[in-house]
Amino acid sequence: MEKGARHRTNAEKNLPAGSQSESRSGEGGVSLKKEIGLVSACGIIVGNIIGSGIFVSPKGVLENAGSVGLALIIWIVTGLITAVGALCYAELGVTIPKSGGDYSYVKDIFGGLAGFLRLWIAVLVIYPTNQAVIALTFSNYVLQPLFPTCFPPEYGLRLLAAICLLLLTWVNCSSVRWATRVQDIFTAGKLLALALIIIMGVVQICKGEYFWLEPKNAFENFQEPSIGLIALAFLQGSFAYGGWNFLNYVTEELVDPYKNLPRAIFISIPLVTFVYVFANVAYVTAMSPQELLASNAVAVTFGEKLLGVMAWIMPISVALSTFGGVNGSLFTSSRLFFAGAREGHLPSVLAMIHVKRCTPIPALLFTCISTLLMLVTSDIYTLINYVGFINYLFYGVTIAGQIVLRWKKPDIPRPIKINLLFPIIYLLFWAFLLVFSLWSEPVVCGIGLAIMLTGVPVYFLGVYWQHKPSCFNNFIKLITLVSQKMCVVVYPNVGGSSETEMINEDSEEQWQPINQSVDSKDKNSVK
Repeated sequence: MEKGARHRTNAEKNLPAGSQSESRSGEGGVSLKKEIGLVSACGIIVGNIIGSGIFVSPKGVLENAGSVGLALIIWIVTGLITAVGALCYAELGVTIPKSGGDYSYVKDIFGGLAGFLRLWIAVLVIYPTNQAVIALTFSNYVLQPLFPTCFPPEYGLRLLAAICLLLLTWVNCSSVRWATRVQDIFTAGKLLALALIIIMGVVQICKGEYFWLEPKNAFENFQEPSIGLIALAFLQGSFAYGGWNFLNYVTEELVDPYKNLPRAIFISIPLVTFVYVFANVAYVTAMSPQELLASNAVAVTFGEKLLGVMAWIMPISVALSTFGGVNGSLFTSSRLFFAGAREGHLPSVLAMIHVKRCTPIPALLFTCISTLLMLVTSDIYTLINYVGFINYLFYGVTIAGQIVLRWKKPDIPRPIKINLLFPIIYLLFWAFLLVFSLWSEPVVCGIGLAIMLTGVPVYFLGVYWQHKPSCFNNFIKLITLVSQKMCVVVYPNVGGSSETEMINEDSEEQWQPINQSVDSKDKNSVK
């Protein structure tokens, strides 16, 4: 068997016979297309980082920091640490040039079980809940003007959120180009809205409204600072920068990933840091810290104070920002599930793409359905609190894997090779936050770990166990074949270009997981 074909068999070996032959017949041109250029790559990073938080509630950092000056310092330092983490991911992204982001890296470095647990917590909770919350925020800001004296009805919010999800899933299923254009447009829109906020802040400073920016006032504490509270402030800031690693989920669809992946990171992270810092500067030119902490929608309050009759711009900006955020999350998370299915950790149909549109329709539909199920759950926000700690845990595990990889495989090609001081700095910061998270909220973190560990029996039953009953395998094959015909999808030709073929040859020989004992049987799909 050719090396370029071996990689394909992980998810393909248990497909129905008809689907395998159909898949192979389409190998001449059916593959994920490289349609994400530098601008769209920046749009994915910026659009996923900047959601509704900077408009609605950038007060988590200020509340725990205890002063305006310290809060601004924390925003800057957190941006720098995020840039360090992004540099580490840039090296991993061009060294292991596979879609799937940290899931792919953890699996290839630490073995199948570790990678599966990262995928499991993402599939089960992280992405469905995040997308559901962003969609609900969108519907809330769209419907609020229609209910000026009360809250919009709950069923109306959830129905509009579902419509938003269905519309954007259709766009993503139809065309990668359409999805990236939507992302580009709405990212530009939210940046323009934030630019307006920053410009209004500059105008305020020119008018002499900078009382809370003067050093003696900026560092005036409205609560006594402590190490625990400062750690929580950094943790809130880190969550605000969440999404910086999403471009690594779509590496295989990037045009010239060896250049555009690091370039997009170098452009996007400093841009987001600049926007976050100066938006917060602008807010305190119009509001005192007490007013900012009391507001449920900071940007709306800011607009009401300074924009007069044009104050409606702010709620519309939040709605547009969240709409783009849902699109970006759908686009990237579906690629994570696609990568997991291709590696044999999810049902193989999720690794298939449409024969003409070349979009991962089953993975997108799976993402949409799991998010719609979360919309009917009343405990969305509780679930996010439980797994936020786990999400952050895997950032550190992934970057620790970079150091392990340097030690285990020092001679493999690395188009980008950063100084090892960078991952060490990130891991020290990460460990500091992790320890204080466990100390301040041990029950929440413990429940998050318990949710993650429910994936262990699933892994051994669904992935590690090779000899499943024939009736079960036949049932899964039937479901796969029916799904394949309904969605008109085939397994993609991962060796469709010379560049990709070279990647797969390298991955077959170089990317055997270090933990061979676990991954030696990790070659069957969840059937």
